[in-house]
Amino acid sequence: MAEFSGKSIVVTGGSLGMGRACAERFASAGGKVLVIANDKASVDTAVAEIGTNAAGFVGDVRKADDMRAAMGLAVAKHGGVDILVCCAGIQRYGTVVDTAEDVWDDVLDINLKGIFLAAKFAIPEMKKRGGGAIVAISSVQSYASQAGVAAYTASKGAINALVRAMALDHAPDNITVNAVCPASIDTPMLRWAADLWKGDSTAEKTLEAWGKGHPIGRVGKASEVADLVAFLASDKARFITGADMKIDGGALSKLGIVLPE
Repeated sequence: MAEFSGKSIVVTGGSLGMGRACAERFASAGGKVLVIANDKASVDTAVAEIGTNAAGFVGDVRKADDMRAAMGLAVAKHGGVDILVCCAGIQRYGTVVDTAEDVWDDVLDINLKGIFLAAKFAIPEMKKRGGGAIVAISSVQSYASQAGVAAYTASKGAINALVRAMALDHAPDNITVNAVCPASIDTPMLRWAADLWKGDSTAEKTLEAWGKGHPIGRVGKASEVADLVAFLASDKARFITGADMKIDGGALSKLGIVLPE
């Protein structure tokens, strides 16, 4: 039997990037996946390309009614909710001085509130199934920040804290809650950033340069993140909860300064 056969998986931000890779990973292992995103065209494309194990929901993770309806659709189509993967997120640049208030609100609402609302309506359904697993995509910037990403870093640090709180609250319900903290991963969002910061270079060369900043020498693949997410959501990881796991090509193992010999 396939690893996730009989499981119902909900993936927010599931039509692109790491979310899409996660949806593909679960579906390929027999899971029934509900792909949630706010862009109908990308949801339709993802569902069509993933195949019969996928269904789609067009909605906004910032809206309680949408997340309630999404979990209801997972129950109606797939019998319940066993696994929730929270991948919806945006990146914006700025210090607290030059970040506009509405930009701050968007980053915190999508990156953090979106997890709160998805979990709020997924957990009662998981309890009906005797337990479940939640995995949230955080970032290495929850540990160490770049300059000029105040809102993004704040949202990612808060994700790790929220994961710890949910892990404690819902351990008696047999629900595990963990965070995955990637460094640079080749996704549409990273390519958007590379294009933004390429200067006189190209986006591709900028990605290559960023990759060389990782000891492994490259940026990560979305499929590599999906493999870690799938492990944390699997029966093999039932004793892991409240964890935040780096998948960073060694980036945080390296000091960013040169020490005198």
